Amino acid sequence: MSRKVIITCAVTGAIHTPSMSRYLPVTPAQIAESAIGAAEAGAAIVHLHARNPEDGSPSQDPALFRQFLPQIKAASNVVINLTTGGAPTMSLQDRLRPAHEFKPEVASLNMGSMNMGLYPMLNRFKAFEHAWEEPYLSGSHDRIFKNTFTDIAHILQSCSDNGTRFEIECYDIGHLYTAAHFIERGLIKPPFLIQSVFGILGGIGAHPEDVLHMRRTADRLFGDAYRWSVLPAGRSQMTIGAQSAAMGGHVRVGLEDSLWNGPGELARTNAEQVRRMRSILEGMSLVVATPDDAREILQLKGGQDVAF
Repeated sequence: MSRKVIITCAVTGAIHTPSMSRYLPVTPAQIAESAIGAAEAGAAIVHLHARNPEDGSPSQDPALFRQFLPQIKAASNVVINLTTGGAPTMSLQDRLRPAHEFKPEVASLNMGSMNMGLYPMLNRFKAFEHAWEEPYLSGSHDRIFKNTFTDIAHILQSCSDNGTRFEIECYDIGHLYTAAHFIERGLIKPPFLIQSVFGILGGIGAHPEDVLHMRRTADRLFGDAYRWSVLPAGRSQMTIGAQSAAMGGHVRVGLEDSLWNGPGELARTNAEQVRRMRSILEGMSLVVATPDDAREILQLKGGQDVAF
């Protein structure tokens, strides 16, 4: 076997709060350093959010992205993927500002509105440094992440006009059918990347049978028109990543999705998780894709055509 597997690294995200781990990148300098380190460790793609450097709260302010995007691009050939999900507390207009301004090679796109329960993390984490953290987590008990059919169509049309392709995030089986709907409408064109998300409360679980069900359904709906990757949250990150690789898929790791490097051990860097996944893949006689491999596999426009 010599198939090339893309490792995506999601560097900071908007799920975890700074008090959960002192290693979570918060400032633009930390995000840049962490993304470059992940690329050096073997990530072909880095998926990026920004945070307010004062308190670590999620932010889609393009001025913050502007403080780390050029640095990452100058230091690495890595493919840069910008979020359009932002955080569930944000409006669609705010969430889209970085993707519209910077015209990345890849942007993430959640395939639907959903409950996204972060509040169970309060069972583990009790003390918070910043006033926003506890209400942000507890408020998810009665909060919906909104992405209607109108929203999805707007994201697809407005970002595709810039040559941006998508990390199509599917948190449940119904999201695969939503993706199929937009393919039928001609708004998603092959080859497209389906990122199956496992283990977020409100979406599909993280049992191996859930992974098989997602893969079988995607195969039936999309045939050979898609590339498959998995985003396992929390403790399932490495095991489901290995399962995906064995089934012909790609993988995503990073501190956005899991703070851990093993039972009870916080990951000190994103690069640690990339290296762990790389060793798993190479132990399976698979080849870790380079950024240019990823560009070829996903038919991306190239780093020369972004706006940063």
